[in-house]
Amino acid sequence: MEFEWTEPDAQFRKDLQDFLGENLPASWEQIAHHGPGADQTADFSRSFCAKLAERGWLTQSWPAEYGGEDASPWRHAIVSEEMWQRGEPRGSQYMNVNWIGPTIMEYGSEEQKRDHLSRISRGDVLWCQGFSEPEAGSDLASLRTRAWREGDDYVVDGTKIWTSYVNGAEYCFLLVRTDPESKGGRGITVLLAPMDAPGIVVREIPAVIGERYFHELFFDRARIPAHCRLGAEGEGWGVVRYALAYERVGAARYARAARTLDSLAAHAREQGLFDDSAVQEKLGAALTLVEAARILTYRVIDLRARGSAPTADTNLARIAGTLCENAVSDLAVELLGTEALAYGHAAEAYFRMAMTAGVAVGTTEMNLDLVAGRQLGLPRS
Repeated sequence: MEFEWTEPDAQFRKDLQDFLGENLPASWEQIAHHGPGADQTADFSRSFCAKLAERGWLTQSWPAEYGGEDASPWRHAIVSEEMWQRGEPRGSQYMNVNWIGPTIMEYGSEEQKRDHLSRISRGDVLWCQGFSEPEAGSDLASLRTRAWREGDDYVVDGTKIWTSYVNGAEYCFLLVRTDPESKGGRGITVLLAPMDAPGIVVREIPAVIGERYFHELFFDRARIPAHCRLGAEGEGWGVVRYALAYERVGAARYARAARTLDSLAAHAREQGLFDDSAVQEKLGAALTLVEAARILTYRVIDLRARGSAPTADTNLARIAGTLCENAVSDLAVELLGTEALAYGHAAEAYFRMAMTAGVAVGTTEMNLDLVAGRQLGLPRS
C-alpha cells in the first residue's frame, strides 16, 4: 500500500500538535502517571475533551447529524496518533469516540442516538465497559450475567470484573445473557446501563496500571429500563463483534511506542551505546514492529475510508500493536535497567501501560486464533 498524507491532513496534524502544546500543562506527565482511571486524570480529561469538542476535533470523522464534520477516518487516525503520543489526555473518552459512539450509530434507536451521541460529541459524558466476568474473560461468549424482563425493565443479576474507567462513568456498555438456555454467542443482549441504577455496587481492584483503573461491578437485581437495550434482544453478539472491530484499532498505542523508542535511541546515543551493533539490532527490530503495527492499522483505516466494513484485519493490527509495545517495553528495561522501573519515570509509566497490551480487547493468543480461522481458514484442531 502506497501512502502519503494530503496537505490538508498534514496541516491538521500540525494544528493539533500546536493545540496540544498550548493545552497540555507542564504537569501533564505527573497527572497521567496516576493512571487513566485516577481522579486527577479523569478531571483533566473532561476539561480537555471539552476544548477539543469546541474546535470540532473530538468527533470530527462522525456524520454531521451526530455532532461530527463528515471528515475522513484518516482525520480520526491523526487525532488518535497524536493523543497516544502524549499519553492519551482524552482518558476514557477515547472509548466513547472510537467504538461506543459508532456502535450506537449502527445499532441504536433514534432516541438512543439523540440521547447519547450529542453528549459524546460534546465531551461531557464518561462510559465504562461491562464485558469480562470472573469466569468469562477472553472467552467472552461464556458470560453468565443474566437479565430478564419485568414490565418496562430488565432485571440484571451477576458480576463484571476488570471493568475499566468506572470512575465518574454515567453509563456502562453492558453485556448480559437474556436466554439462560443459550450457549456461546447466542442469547446475549447489550444494555446501555445507567450506572446510577439501583442494585449496582462498585468495588475497586488495586492494579499496577494505576489508581482506580479496574473495578468489579455487582448487579443485584439491578433494574435497567428496557429502552436502554441496544439492538434486538438475544442478538447482542453481532453488536459486540462490531464494537470490538472498532476497539482493536481505535487506540494508536503504536504511536506511544514510537515516541518511547525515540527516547530510548536518544538515551543510547547519550550513553555511548548506539555504536554497539547488538543495541542497533534491538532498536531496529523494535522499530520494525512499530511500523508494522502502524501499517496494518492504516490498512484497516483505508478499508473504512473506502466504505468497507471492519474485517479480521483488525485482529492482525491488534496483534502487531501488542508485539511492538512488548518489544519497546522490554528494550526500555534492558537499556535503562532499574531506572526504567522507578516510580515517576516515563519509562515506568509506559511499562505499566504496556502490561495490558496482550490482554485488553482479547489476548494475543485469542486474536491469533481468530486470524487463523477467519483469514486463513485453518481448522480448529
